[in-house]
Amino acid sequence: MSADVSCRIAWGDDAPALAQVQVEAWRSSYADLLPAEVLDALDAETALEGWRHVLRAAPDARNRVLVALERSRPTGYVLTGPGTDPDLDSMAVGEISDLTVAPAERGHGHGSRLMQAAVDTLRADRFVRAVTWLPTTDDAQRRFWTDAGWAADGAHRTLDLTGDGSVTVKQVRLHTDLG
Repeated sequence: MSADVSCRIAWGDDAPALAQVQVEAWRSSYADLLPAEVLDALDAETALEGWRHVLRAAPDARNRVLVALERSRPTGYVLTGPGTDPDLDSMAVGEISDLTVAPAERGHGHGSRLMQAAVDTLRADRFVRAVTWLPTTDDAQRRFWTDAGWAADGAHRTLDLTGDGSVTVKQVRLHTDLG
């Protein structure tokens, strides 16, 4: 008997589950990267409003939210759209801006399914190349992407999460050919 797993475009009704997955995953994934007070301040109710907005009003028809499911229960999500970096051609380069799987669901193939669904979606939207940004310190996540054929393209950035320089995250950009 095989598991009932799939990926699909997210619906408005998925917003509460996506907010919960986001909060749980960020608290787990970024525990070594962000201060505890930043992670403790995350809550599903606040995230819920953001998800409702994203699912209701995409800024571009090529912005998509895909959700991984086990039966009908959301286990993760991925965001795709045109590349946002100034050195990219947003007509040719797509971006995976967030791929997140609930901590309890990791290692069950949901991340790989989401990545493949995102790549298929970017191809369908006629992008020829894709990029994503990862924290420089997350070796496991980087291995996940490079094992799937992605590679660093030489771009780096530092995100200032608080606006005052007290919480920064260094990232590296990975890319892949969609041809």
